Amino acid sequence: LSVDTLRFLLFLYVQQLNRASLRTSLIGEEWPSPRARAAGLPGRAAGQSKNWNDQDHLAFVLMHLSDMLELLLEPEQLGASAHATRNSLVSYEAICALSFLIEGTVNNSRTIHPLHELALWQPCHGQNGYSKTSKTFSFLKLESWLRSCLIINPFGMTACLRSGKKLAWAQQVEGTTRRAKIACNTRVVPEVSPMVIMSQVYKQTLAKSSDTLVGAHVRIHRCNESFIYLLSPLCSVTIEKCRNSTFVLGPVEASVHVHSCDNIKVITVCHCLSLSSTTGCTFHILTPTQPLILAGNQAVSFAPFHTHYPMLEDHMAQVGLATVPNYWDSPMLVCKEGSDSSVFRLLPPTDFYTFVIPFEMEGDTTETPGGLPHAYQKALSQREQKVQIWQKMVKEACLTKDQRKQFQMLVESKFYEWLIQTGNRQQLDSLVPPAVSSKQAAG
Repeated sequence: LSVDTLRFLLFLYVQQLNRASLRTSLIGEEWPSPRARAAGLPGRAAGQSKNWNDQDHLAFVLMHLSDMLELLLEPEQLGASAHATRNSLVSYEAICALSFLIEGTVNNSRTIHPLHELALWQPCHGQNGYSKTSKTFSFLKLESWLRSCLIINPFGMTACLRSGKKLAWAQQVEGTTRRAKIACNTRVVPEVSPMVIMSQVYKQTLAKSSDTLVGAHVRIHRCNESFIYLLSPLCSVTIEKCRNSTFVLGPVEASVHVHSCDNIKVITVCHCLSLSSTTGCTFHILTPTQPLILAGNQAVSFAPFHTHYPMLEDHMAQVGLATVPNYWDSPMLVCKEGSDSSVFRLLPPTDFYTFVIPFEMEGDTTETPGGLPHAYQKALSQREQKVQIWQKMVKEACLTKDQRKQFQMLVESKFYEWLIQTGNRQQLDSLVPPAVSSKQAAG
């Protein structure tokens, strides 16, 4: 395996966008000189995340463009002070590396080009200082050209929420929807995977299986006390700052990343799972790679994938995922903190229950792909056996009609109490089918 060195340098450099002070997080201020603003970006509080703000991305690149270009220079192009000079030249390889961060169009066309193709376009040579003889660019002219052309990402998350298509959901029940933002940029972005953003969904059950989601990059942000079903093959999924929610995802071709979430449940087949700064979260997964446990996690539970829907195996084939190998039970601690044993656990079989996806769809999958590990299947069988014994005991009790009625009322009362105590009543209430149709549409 290998990686382009210059691109890797840029990748490491842009991590400063979310630079955080460990001392600030511990004592609430930086020492010895407290700072109210994040370094390099005026107007932003030090503790705020910039993952979702395209304006911050642009401001970061503009503010640090000179440093990034110097990072890509050959050593002989640096002056005595280790900085660029008026005569410094930037190589074509450096521009190719910078394409990792920058792309664009010519004359506002819908065709997207990487930076190195745009830089070689003949009308731009006078502005970026390209020399056909040396195949290099003038440092000063190149920087000036980039600064004059850079704009906020028109296909980013901010633009998607502002001008993207507002999605209609086949299954959506009453709840607090005033602040919810659900949008897709399919109509806007040419020839790239669509982006679907779901933000601030509160006490909702949402379900969708459609072409809009196929191959999409899904961003889920600040969703609380909700149940979200995305039953299509996806490209990647990011779940950030969500609480007390359940996410059932179709097969994910690339990665699922979970960050700063509390008490959520994620159920999916995915190529890779990574998590950071999570507390009390449970992951029912089928994955051919070891789950990556990054920094800041507490009380994480891993369990086998335990559900299915009719199109699941077809969707797995579309994204190239199979039932083996499956490393759901072999997480890797990338950032070890204190006692490793306190970070995660494998869900005990006694706490394991299967999960039913409550929507009708066309398809051939009728059981969990790959089955369940023996210990979990055994626990389910024992529980089913207890239910059968209980049912037999009730049947053989020879209750009178009034006794059966009284007994039924008692059982229903206890069940209702359990629904309220566990919070499952909200989920059941939200699954009441709409008046028109009980089937989940594919629109």
